Amino acid sequence: MSDVRVRFAPSPTGSLHVGSARTALYNFLFARHQGGTMVLRIEDTDLKRSTGEHDASIMRDLEWLGLQADEGPDVGGAFGPYRQSERAGLYESGVQQLVAGGWAYPCFCPQEKLDELKAIQLARGDMPKYDGCCLRMSADQVQARLAAGEEAAIRFRVPAGDVSFDDLIHGPITFSSEVIGDFIIKRTDGGFAYNFAVVIDDAGMQITHVIRGEDHITNTARQLMLLAALGKPAPRYGHHSLILAPDGSKLSKRHGATSIGDFRGLGYLPAALVNFLALLSWHPGDEREKFTLGQLVEEFDMDRVSKSPAIFDVQKLNWLNGLYIRELGAGELYHLMEPYLADAGMTFAPIQREVVAEAVQANLVVLGDAPRFADVFLEDVDPAACLYADTLLALGADVLLQLARHALEELPGEYVSTKEAKAVLRELMEAAKGEGLKGKSIYQPLRVALSGRDQGPELFYLVAGLGKGKILSRLASASAFVATHPGTCAS
Repeated sequence: MSDVRVRFAPSPTGSLHVGSARTALYNFLFARHQGGTMVLRIEDTDLKRSTGEHDASIMRDLEWLGLQADEGPDVGGAFGPYRQSERAGLYESGVQQLVAGGWAYPCFCPQEKLDELKAIQLARGDMPKYDGCCLRMSADQVQARLAAGEEAAIRFRVPAGDVSFDDLIHGPITFSSEVIGDFIIKRTDGGFAYNFAVVIDDAGMQITHVIRGEDHITNTARQLMLLAALGKPAPRYGHHSLILAPDGSKLSKRHGATSIGDFRGLGYLPAALVNFLALLSWHPGDEREKFTLGQLVEEFDMDRVSKSPAIFDVQKLNWLNGLYIRELGAGELYHLMEPYLADAGMTFAPIQREVVAEAVQANLVVLGDAPRFADVFLEDVDPAACLYADTLLALGADVLLQLARHALEELPGEYVSTKEAKAVLRELMEAAKGEGLKGKSIYQPLRVALSGRDQGPELFYLVAGLGKGKILSRLASASAFVATHPGTCAS
């Protein structure tokens, strides 16, 4: 293992968003490529919105994606606890260190006064920031107010000068402390501010690289100031672009699925989703677009992560997911399809399952499509109500149906293999050609008779998957329909 340590630090206030999942992926790929360690840290200090349900779902989704952390709440480690709600003592020690070193001070200003100050500054066209009112109090005044029981927040005293860092993606970035007012690190309610808790955690967990969204760039300046005041080494920072919708707006639910749970529920495969998320900002050195997780680990390089906005192209995701679905073995595919079939009230005999999976495989974009294509093996076929009934009244269709019934009556069992089905169909085709039938005049009436549709699985899948009883029943219904329309079908 190398000394590289990264962290993924989600807040359990909601489901795992695809943007957060990409952040987790980039941290995972970077750590694995470097032979380092990935830490999962749950930032659950927002007690009103954080829930155990979201906490569990985030870890479940990460595991489903294959992005298991090396340290975290579920696996432990030498630098825990790994939930911020369990680290209050460490934060309080950090606050006291800063106060003792003159880097922080109590602030008694009520929120109403702060709101008024902000409004005045905005009206003047100034950048809103704290005016340092409480910093000007004497030590005796501070102690007297604290002794009187007044509530006070703790503010960090921002040093003068610029704060610079070399971003792994954006390059050199500089902030002036003039635009950053003294900020709160501990609230009056006893809670600790995000930027402060993150710094204590990153330092305590010996994080060497922080890879996160570019919406955190401004936080980096504050965190670097805090690290310097605490005498802690700063990690390297890299801020990737945000994910945008195709119209350039922020990706939201109005654009469709946005959480990993949503995509999982629709029937996307984790390998396809990981592949897609990696390519949203990272670009390989060639034109390849399909990568296994292992290949991504081998290839991943922060130098190839673009700072341009990433557009969420669901059509590309669908294309990738289709590729991965078509690589699955029939048994595995049916296993993955089964929950969706069950939700639609569809069950198949064990002998049918792989045939059904193979039959629908080429049509699936997501696993959730399976019932729509598999119902051809279960639904009743009423030729009179069929949109394609005219096909059964075409020239020679009556003869074809008779030949089909005779051939398929000879099936050796209720269900046959696709190989056996192909052999029977070859015999049927030869017999039909002997009657002067060919091409569509053979395939289309037989397809409509067996499925009620003009498109769908290849005929040998229908013969193998329907079962002998259902096949003969459907052929009989088709023949009866033809017989009730005399004069429309001549042989």
